[in-house]
Amino acid sequence: MQVSVENTSALERRMTIGVPAERIETEVNKRLQQTARRAKVPGFRPGKVPMSVIRQRYEDAARQEALGDLIQATFYEAVVEQKLNPAGAPAVEPKIFEKGKDLEYVATFEVFPEFTVAGFDSIAVERLSADVTDADLDNMLEVLRKQNTRFEVAERAAQNEDQLNIDFVGKIDGEAFAGGSAQGTQLVLGSGRMIPGFEEGLVGAKAGEERVLNLTFPEDYQNLDLAGKTAEFTVTVNSVSEPKLPELTEEFFAQFGIKETGLEGFRTEVRKNMERELRQAIKTKVKNQVMDGLLAANPVEVPKALLENEVNRLRVQAVQQFGGNIKPEQLPAELFEEQAKRRVVLGLIVAEVVKQNELKPDEDRVRELIQEMASAYQEPEQVVAWYYKNDQQLNEVRSVVLEEQVVDTVLQKATVTDKSVSYEEAVKPAQAPADAE
Repeated sequence: MQVSVENTSALERRMTIGVPAERIETEVNKRLQQTARRAKVPGFRPGKVPMSVIRQRYEDAARQEALGDLIQATFYEAVVEQKLNPAGAPAVEPKIFEKGKDLEYVATFEVFPEFTVAGFDSIAVERLSADVTDADLDNMLEVLRKQNTRFEVAERAAQNEDQLNIDFVGKIDGEAFAGGSAQGTQLVLGSGRMIPGFEEGLVGAKAGEERVLNLTFPEDYQNLDLAGKTAEFTVTVNSVSEPKLPELTEEFFAQFGIKETGLEGFRTEVRKNMERELRQAIKTKVKNQVMDGLLAANPVEVPKALLENEVNRLRVQAVQQFGGNIKPEQLPAELFEEQAKRRVVLGLIVAEVVKQNELKPDEDRVRELIQEMASAYQEPEQVVAWYYKNDQQLNEVRSVVLEEQVVDTVLQKATVTDKSVSYEEAVKPAQAPADAE
């Protein structure tokens, strides 16, 4: 087998491969002999058909099959021989493809970039630390109560945070417009759900009252046909309901899967969840800073095949998340290219850090992480057992741990500043990078 390689760009390779005619004929004859054993030809018993007849009937198909398999086999033999690492399937172009002659074809493909990850000492990381105080816990209990607010009809004028049941008709220049009317819709005043002035205009209204609101759509309104236009809304208030927060009772605790523990037991469980969330938030912020630093210090050229694969994966995710009848390939690639490029480059960099430092998942950390995740469930032991019975899930946890070990490796040389902050600041989402998961 003859092989020559041409570098057509930083990552693209053009490889010419020659396969001797003898090897082709050997493969063709092998297939014809297999066919002869099972071929059914009128006038001949199975297995007794003359090879001349078999060759006349089946040689063309056997040759096409042999050539296809040989191209696949010799391509991988060639990349191993040349010590190349293809980043995607090759584009194959036959040069000589005739019976009795050596097969010669050209395979064009991209290779993974070769680089050494550097610049750990140029990365600056701010590592937050915080505690869950009693005040933080009290605030969280109020949040949980508000999330379970009930509304009861009130015989009074509407206030902010009241829920109104309303009918409304919107008109522009005396004409009703699409999406401008509704009946029996529920609206919480102060929620910011409607355009500016709508909810404010209903403060003080009572059940049965009709109000006319003259409002202007924002210039940046999502519906460009309405942006900046003035509309008249006639609103009828059907009912006014005031919010009622639930009491901290056993019935309330049971909604969160916590039974017969009393208020102190409930507070203990909520604190555990807050501490778990706090640890994860701090870990995520450190990781994002490390990844940003690695990206800045290690510019890497991305193989087009890897970028295209990641764009397609993000398209599928978007369709699964938002639904609709659209097909993934109908979404413009440009929507995902920046995010896809970040993910691919980070994947290449992280893999190289693992390779350079000979990292392997720490199985003790794997178990700790599984136990941490399992602690949020009623039967944590069953959850731990489930992970260890499911290889795919277990390997996903191993990947997370390996990434954490990459972060730890970088932190050993990075400039790390510790900063004490409040719980709220620590868990507040940072400006999320494109690949945040």
